[in-house]
Amino acid sequence: MRVCLLTDKPDHPLLAGARSALKDAGHQVIFTNPDTTSVTPSDLADVYLLKAHTPRALVLARFLEAHGARVVNSAAATELCQDRSRTAAVAESAGVPMPRTETLGALSEAGADTSYPFMVKSRHNRRADLVARVDSPAELRALAVKWPHEPVVLQEFVANSGWDHKLWVIAGEVFAGVRPAPVGAPARSAPLVRDLPASWAELALRTGEVFGLDVYGVDVLDREGAPVVVDVNAFPGIRGPRGAPAALAALAVRGR
Repeated sequence: MRVCLLTDKPDHPLLAGARSALKDAGHQVIFTNPDTTSVTPSDLADVYLLKAHTPRALVLARFLEAHGARVVNSAAATELCQDRSRTAAVAESAGVPMPRTETLGALSEAGADTSYPFMVKSRHNRRADLVARVDSPAELRALAVKWPHEPVVLQEFVANSGWDHKLWVIAGEVFAGVRPAPVGAPARSAPLVRDLPASWAELALRTGEVFGLDVYGVDVLDREGAPVVVDVNAFPGIRGPRGAPAALAALAVRGR
């Protein structure tokens, strides 16, 4: 079987591990940087793993799908998760718990009646995007100067321990970890994820069903014991969980 990884970072641990597992099983693995390389319909791989999320990557993914190629995740699902405004709307309509979210064309549009604190995030989810906690009008003005033309979402601030719970899912298998939240008072030490509550795993799986994802991450905060989704990421940079590369390799050859 011929598997193509669409990425500009082929040495990422998840992809490198999956590549090794696939090669050990006798499959051919190739890399394509969608921002610099074109693909012809006469030379298609059996499956494409869409790790890159750039506009050109999405154009290529749609082209591949139009020519009958299997792409994981789909271009439509990936594009949906790149837009935090659409993500919030879909989550709300499906009953996925997510903080209240408001969409603005720029930070300068924030009204005087805005309640503090709140989270501000770039509307378009990408590397090095804006994610910050805003505690005062002065902080808001400073961010507006630094990011004058950035479309944003304002998200209700969820009081938390200072740690994001990272729930990564590959073909229905849930992996869990914790990382320092972008904002908030950090805990003294990172809590260990030994036994993930069943309701949290169920929420992660439900989120994937709602957004049509096979490989994804759900950032979850603990609000008084209940999980709240604060971000959904298609094919994130999963680092650390044992078994994740093998799960990705198994997904690639599934349904061939």
